[in-house]
Amino acid sequence: MIRRMLGAAQLRVETFEEVEDDNSATLQAMFVVLLVALATGFGSYASGGARGFGAGVILAVAGWVVWAAVTYFIGTTILRTPQTEANWGQLARTLGFAQSPGVLRVFGFVPGVGPIIFGLASIWQLVAMVIAIRQALDYASTWRAIGVAVIGFIPYLVVMGLLFRLIR
Repeated sequence: MIRRMLGAAQLRVETFEEVEDDNSATLQAMFVVLLVALATGFGSYASGGARGFGAGVILAVAGWVVWAAVTYFIGTTILRTPQTEANWGQLARTLGFAQSPGVLRVFGFVPGVGPIIFGLASIWQLVAMVIAIRQALDYASTWRAIGVAVIGFIPYLVVMGLLFRLIR
């Protein structure tokens, strides 16, 4: 799992293909999401306290499931190509491992540089997610994967906003 996390963080296409094809890696992907959620919660504990930490962990796992569902729907219907061959599990696994750079969010509490590290890790995760979408949906074009991410972001925000209100 660590090797796969490092490969995903290095944006290695081979790693995303490996995870996509390995049905047994879904549990590993969920563990990566939990690890990143804990790192995020710890890194943002100073601003959100214990309640923010708990809500952050719950929302991270829910967000992974929602993001995989939204990108799966958009990628296999609206922006489908003749080569598109995917299922929800393939997207869930690749998107879970794409969160690997988020472990650096654990340093979000460090005065001065913490917010910068947190922001850079988030951008890094976004780039990894675009690669994950491209590989899981068998796209030839990175632009199509970016389109899935952009179009999917609005419904994702709506659902996550509703979930956030429910657990607050």
